[in-house]
Amino acid sequence: MSNLSSRDLWHPITLKQMQRVKNWHAAQQGAHPAERQLWEAVLTLWMMGWIGWLPAYMFEAPWAYPLCLLGVLAPQLYVQWRKHVHATGRLRCDWLDLVA
Repeated sequence: MSNLSSRDLWHPITLKQMQRVKNWHAAQQGAHPAERQLWEAVLTLWMMGWIGWLPAYMFEAPWAYPLCLLGVLAPQLYVQWRKHVHATGRLRCDWLDLVA
């Protein structure tokens, strides 16, 4: 668990799992406001990644394709990073069981 494998990145997080994490952050917003804002930023990047494909294609901006892909993968990357730092004991993550 200390390294990020490519197998974990291609195991998508479902909308139901993302909603559970969002609900957890909403319930814990008083105790973890920065964590909630970070999750909201991850979800914003995710939406921007999905929505950005069509304009990038229509306006012939191939430089934007990697950015869109990074946005689409943002939740997986964030969860894998949180699993890593939780496993190493640098940061506690109480919501990891919601995406397992």
